[in-house]
Amino acid sequence: MSAQATLDKILAAASEGGASDIHLKERGPAIFRLDGSLVSVDAKFNQADGTVSDCPDNAWFEELKDAIVPEHSMPQLLKERGVDFSYLAEGVGRFRVNLFLQRGMWAMAMRLVKNTVPSFEQLGIMPILREIAEEPRGIVLLAGATGSGKSTTLAAMLEHINENFRKHIVTLEDPIEFSYEDCQSIIEQREIGLDCESFQRGMKHALRQDPDIILVGEMRDDISLRTAMSAADTGHLVLSTLHTTNAGTSVQRILDFFEAGERPQVRSQLCTTLKAVICQRIIPRIGGGVIPAQEILINTKTVQKLIKEDQVGKIPVAIETGFDDGMQDFNRALLDLVNAGTITKETALEKSDNPRALEMNFQGIFLSQGSRILG
Repeated sequence: MSAQATLDKILAAASEGGASDIHLKERGPAIFRLDGSLVSVDAKFNQADGTVSDCPDNAWFEELKDAIVPEHSMPQLLKERGVDFSYLAEGVGRFRVNLFLQRGMWAMAMRLVKNTVPSFEQLGIMPILREIAEEPRGIVLLAGATGSGKSTTLAAMLEHINENFRKHIVTLEDPIEFSYEDCQSIIEQREIGLDCESFQRGMKHALRQDPDIILVGEMRDDISLRTAMSAADTGHLVLSTLHTTNAGTSVQRILDFFEAGERPQVRSQLCTTLKAVICQRIIPRIGGGVIPAQEILINTKTVQKLIKEDQVGKIPVAIETGFDDGMQDFNRALLDLVNAGTITKETALEKSDNPRALEMNFQGIFLSQGSRILG
C-alpha cells in the first residue's frame, strides 16, 4: 500500500472516530486527539526494507511528502524545514496540515476541517457574536491557543454575514480551511503561497478590490496590524486571529508588535478601530464532545480610555465589570456552562485561571479585582 493510501485510511478512521487532530512522526505510532485527549491507534506502515511496522520510517515520509505537498509549498519546506498546506482526502474531507522536521526526522500534525460551516447554535457560542459580526467597520479578533477553535468560530461569523447581508468579502488564509458558496455576499478566498505571496501583500491588494470585509488568517506582525488599522479607519471590517490566552492581554500583545516609540500613536489608532476581542478555550462536555468557553472584550468608552491612557493592565477589570455591555470573563463563561448542565463543576475549576474566585461564584458571591461586591 502506498504512503498516501495508508494516510487516507488513517484519516478515514480518524474522521469516523470523531478525532479532531492526527499526529504522525518517524519511529512513533499514529496518535489521534479525541475529546481533547491523545490516544494511540493501531496503524500499519510499509517500511523501506519491505516489512510492516506500527511506526512510519523516513522512506515512508519521503514518499508521502512527494505525493501530498503542493508544488508551490516545496520551496518553503526545503528552506524553512516546515510548511502549512491543506490536503483533501477523497471521500473523507479536507485537512489542515503542518509537515515539519524535529530532531532531523519528519513529523506531521493534521486537523480535520469540516465540510460545512457550523452554525452558532451547533458550536454553542455566545449570541452576541452575531452582533459583533454585523459591525460595519473596525477590527474583530478571535484569540486563543492553537486548537481552541478560533478558525471555526470565525467561519461561523463569516457564514452568518454571507447568509444575511450583501457584502464583498475577501479572505487571506494559510491554508484555506472552509470553502464558502456565495449566498447574499460575494466571497473570494486567497491562499497564501498559491494565490498571493504573503499576508502583507494580500492585505495591500485586498484594499484595492473594493471589499467590505477582509478576513486575515492570523495577525503575525506590526505590518499586518498597521494595515488592518488602516483598513478599519477607511470603513472596512477586518476579522482575524491572535495567539493569546485571554482577551484582557490581547491589547498588550498587539502593542508588543511595535517599537516603544510607536506605541502612543498605535494606542490612539487602536482605541478607535478595535471593536471586540473574543478569546476562547475548548472545554470537555458532559457525555462527550467539547464546547468553547468564551471571554469577550467589547471596546466600550471605558476600554477606549484605558487603551488611550496606557492603562491596558486594567482591561481585565473592565471585562469583569462590563457584563451589561456584553462582556464576560472566563469564570462567568464557565459558570454559565456549569449552570446549564453542559460541563461539570470539577472541569470548570480545572480550566479556570482563578478557581478560588469561581468557587465563590458557585456560592453566589461575585467580587471584582478591587474587592467590590457586584452581586
